[in-house]
Amino acid sequence: MSRTRTPAVSGWFTGEGDCFRLLGTRCSSCATVFFPREDSHCRNPRCTGGALEEVPLSRRGRIWSYTDSRYRPPSPYVSSPELPWEPYALMAVELESERIVVLGQAVPGVTVADLTVGMEVEVVPGVLHEDAETTWTTWHWRPTGVTA
Repeated sequence: MSRTRTPAVSGWFTGEGDCFRLLGTRCSSCATVFFPREDSHCRNPRCTGGALEEVPLSRRGRIWSYTDSRYRPPSPYVSSPELPWEPYALMAVELESERIVVLGQAVPGVTVADLTVGMEVEVVPGVLHEDAETTWTTWHWRPTGVTA
């Protein structure tokens, strides 16, 4: 049986493979870029406001900070207590063009021992959770040059 691929959060990313991109919004008045996206008003306190347009964000950035998650997070995170907990690396990445910081998990197999502040990474499609019918998709960060 084939699982339906469904974004964990609709409208935050699009595409597959090399065409995968996070989606943000940009204010037409002050050019401030937001992620997660903002669809109602400009969050820049110095801006009088303008129309918000969807924009694809940079695919690459540099690690601003990182840590590892060594505990099973509480609900609503989906995690079977029957399975052993697998720690994963979390990264704060400053995007190349936008100069904003976006959080996300590292690709499976990349640990904090593999990371350094300033390392170049790229956004790639990831899987948050799978059940019998659905693969819930998200984004992951992968060091450039790594194919894992």
